[in-house]
Amino acid sequence: MFHHSLGIMTKPSAAWRRLAQLDDTSQALMLLYPLIWAILPAYAWYIGTTQVGWTVGVGRDVIRLTDESARLISFLFYGGMVSCVVAIGYFIHWMSETYGAQSSFIKGILIASVCATPLFIAGAVGFYPVLWLDMLIGVFAVCWSTYLLYNGIPIVMKIPESRGFLFASAVIGVSLVMLVCLLVATTLLWDWGAMPAFTD
Repeated sequence: MFHHSLGIMTKPSAAWRRLAQLDDTSQALMLLYPLIWAILPAYAWYIGTTQVGWTVGVGRDVIRLTDESARLISFLFYGGMVSCVVAIGYFIHWMSETYGAQSSFIKGILIASVCATPLFIAGAVGFYPVLWLDMLIGVFAVCWSTYLLYNGIPIVMKIPESRGFLFASAVIGVSLVMLVCLLVATTLLWDWGAMPAFTD
């Protein structure tokens, strides 16, 4: 699993070809991939918001969350990441027939999970929550994930690159809708008691 993670970050085309050759059992085992990787950003932000903290402006007091609040938010954050990967994976499978690809639900989740690898790794910035640094690394991670999607869809789905480009573009559209749904869910959860509680 982690061998594939290293490969997707350094030699994506070769890593995608290896993933495309996995049998059904190995693909099913890769369902653990998002469950394990999503722990990193959730834990990092828990530590960063409770132990390190952040400041707004120069010379301001350090802001931290209470342990209870950060624990609940980190748990919901973990659930949100895994849910989004599964939902995007489902839509990848659902759209595959339109683009002439042979797919399965597991293969869809596999593609979504591997494309999310840079985002999971970038989540480690939560250990040191500095807005400008987090934004910079986050933008780079989104760009790399987008590149992985456009690079991997034609290889794993075994379709021409021109059709793969359209397929990947449709997946980007679905991902943007998922982002909006996540923002709405965050707002509702804050309203229902998951709002951050700050230390004095």
